[in-house]
Amino acid sequence: MTFYSFAKVVVWRIFKPLFRIQVIGLENFPKSGGVLLCPNHIDNLDPPVVGITAPRPVIFMGKEELFKTPIVKTLMKHLNVFPVKRGMNDREALRKGLKVLKDNQVLGLFPEGKRSKTGELGEGLSGAGFFALRSEAAVVPCAIIGPYKPFKKLKVVYGQPIDMKELREKKASASEVTAVIMDHLKKLIETHRC
Repeated sequence: MTFYSFAKVVVWRIFKPLFRIQVIGLENFPKSGGVLLCPNHIDNLDPPVVGITAPRPVIFMGKEELFKTPIVKTLMKHLNVFPVKRGMNDREALRKGLKVLKDNQVLGLFPEGKRSKTGELGEGLSGAGFFALRSEAAVVPCAIIGPYKPFKKLKVVYGQPIDMKELREKKASASEVTAVIMDHLKKLIETHRC
């Protein structure tokens, strides 16, 4: 058993009863091939929650600041997280992300780029559109509907893959594609918010 698998079991056993996690739409998650997984971002606990509910291992891009300490850096590596410099064109992170998708793995990317302080869906950055256009990966929106409060229900909803064919054919820009992804996320949140 890998450290990732072990951590997933341990965190699931703690988080499932604590946050009464309800997972919806697992049948929408592709069983194979590259997947660009695009969740909204409302809390620091979003990555582990997505990691334990997704049916396949997720490789996340994480802010470079997380990798400053050697212990945390090692932990991030074992949890399938690689660094990205936010607010600039990080070519190494872009290459790494594209390789993850080309290798038929799951790349987890928060399109907003940072946590929403209000809990509402923020503006999407063009990174999600970049990966969607530069790969043949399925693009799966994921709505995390809180709050993160003990014994209050937390929903994780996996939407149907977004049809990218027309956007790729008309050579839409990265920001246009991100806007489509954000629209799907918004609808997913509105549909399942209780």
